[in-house]
Amino acid sequence: MKFEDLEIYKLSREISGDAWEIYKNFEWETRKVIGDQFIRSIDSIGANIAEGCGRFHYLDRNKFNYNARGSLVESIHWIELLVERGIIKKEEGDALKNKMEILHHKLNNYINATKEHNRDK
Repeated sequence: MKFEDLEIYKLSREISGDAWEIYKNFEWETRKVIGDQFIRSIDSIGANIAEGCGRFHYLDRNKFNYNARGSLVESIHWIELLVERGIIKKEEGDALKNKMEILHHKLNNYINATKEHNRDK
């Protein structure tokens, strides 16, 4: 299966697009202080999913899935700071975090399925 066909990858790209719509409206200083880390962590989710799909062994593949999950949790941190500092509205942050919670659940399921698939061989 190609990584572009994975539901978790598609959802990560959707979240990335939503985050870009927020990021592109930041002023220069906000981008440099917090925005760049916010967008990089979110973009890293899909990049790690894609990279993991290019790996042969399931342990190597899941290493990148764990990295994707770590980037997802980091992204939630940045969203909470953006809301706390009044840079984005709470509603914007909550909408993004809701999608990320769905992705978190699906990514965990994908990691577990990858492990189970290997055990069954």
